[in-house]
Amino acid sequence: MFVDKAKVSLKAGDGGNGAVSFRHEIYIPKGGPDGGDGGKGGDIVFKADKDTDTLVDFRFTPILTAENGKAGSGQRSAGRSGKDLIVEVPIGTVVYKDGELIADLTHDGQTAIIAKGGDGGFGNAHFKSSTRQTPMVAEVGEPGEEFEAELELKSLADVGLVGLPNAGKSTFLSVVSNAKPEIADYPFTTITPQLGVATVDGHDLLIADIPGLIEGAAEGKGLGHDFLRHVERTAVLLHLVDIYNDDAGEAYETIRNELAQYEDLASRPEIVALTKCEGVDEEIIKMQMSSILSKNPEAKIFAISASAHQGLTELLRELNNEVIKEKPEIVEELEVSEDIPTIELDKKLLKDAWNIERLEDKFVVTGEKIEKFARRTDLSNYASVNRLRDIMKKMGIRAELTTMGAEPDSIISIAGKEFTLVEDY
Repeated sequence: MFVDKAKVSLKAGDGGNGAVSFRHEIYIPKGGPDGGDGGKGGDIVFKADKDTDTLVDFRFTPILTAENGKAGSGQRSAGRSGKDLIVEVPIGTVVYKDGELIADLTHDGQTAIIAKGGDGGFGNAHFKSSTRQTPMVAEVGEPGEEFEAELELKSLADVGLVGLPNAGKSTFLSVVSNAKPEIADYPFTTITPQLGVATVDGHDLLIADIPGLIEGAAEGKGLGHDFLRHVERTAVLLHLVDIYNDDAGEAYETIRNELAQYEDLASRPEIVALTKCEGVDEEIIKMQMSSILSKNPEAKIFAISASAHQGLTELLRELNNEVIKEKPEIVEELEVSEDIPTIELDKKLLKDAWNIERLEDKFVVTGEKIEKFARRTDLSNYASVNRLRDIMKKMGIRAELTTMGAEPDSIISIAGKEFTLVEDY
């Protein structure tokens, strides 16, 4: 079963907790703190694999979880980091989070961290100083990222076949390549993308035969969106038109109108081929070509017959020439998308900055740095909460809270952690 869209729940590993521990050895009455740090939680990493060709596995494994980091212990022993979860996906997989693109895997072996594991908390050995000889403070590990991701598989073919149902795309692919698509005389025989490699003059062309379009496909009718999602990455479009159409120009224009409504497909290089031309009178072929040229005077048109092997070599050579011309641009586009896009934070949320919003009976503090401290604070540990209050004071947050009317018993909320502004009131 071919699957080109899937949703999956991701849970990266939580960081391990830091330890509160003190050395207790004979003849060393005051050994000092020796609590070790917690280990980092495992990441969830997607890896493009040429031998994986579908997203079907995500239908049976809709939840992916990485290993948590281990807690620290005495003698400054750090906890072991959680193992990363490596997930193999097909080449051409794109990953979205809340509608935002976070990864685009375009070549074999490429990896991307999709969900990051939480950092481990510091043990109390980390907090020893000249004025703090017996710190009772240790941090809890940060939670790993957790969210639902949307996956899509987009073909990375050199040539994308377009045309109305029954235009002869599957037959063409089966003849010029090693692909074995299902072929029958009814619309939408092809319901899943088929890939084949055709060779001409020593060059390989990866050709994708994708479910046919119908009028209105750009609005989601028929198999439109599934088709368009795959064909958008191809370097060149091969537009097949059945010679037996009543009006080849009208059939040609139907597909062109659909492509024009989807991103930049209308400007993609295109070659047109009239199919099933074996035994057809030359005058009819010229008439159908003229009909297409009336819609697009610059169209490059070939008359072919896949079943009779007529005109195929000339057509493949022309396709290869177009691919060679266009590939540098396509490669450049894909290289730009290899890096995971960085979602820029609002200025008020930049590092070392913060913002306060009053919501009914509590004050909500946001900011990259202060939220990180809060996530690693153990609310059950009196000393840990006081440390967070001290950090807020140094950053100027406490002063601003007071200015905004916060009382000693006011509830402060940071990264889901809630506590009062002052320890005793």
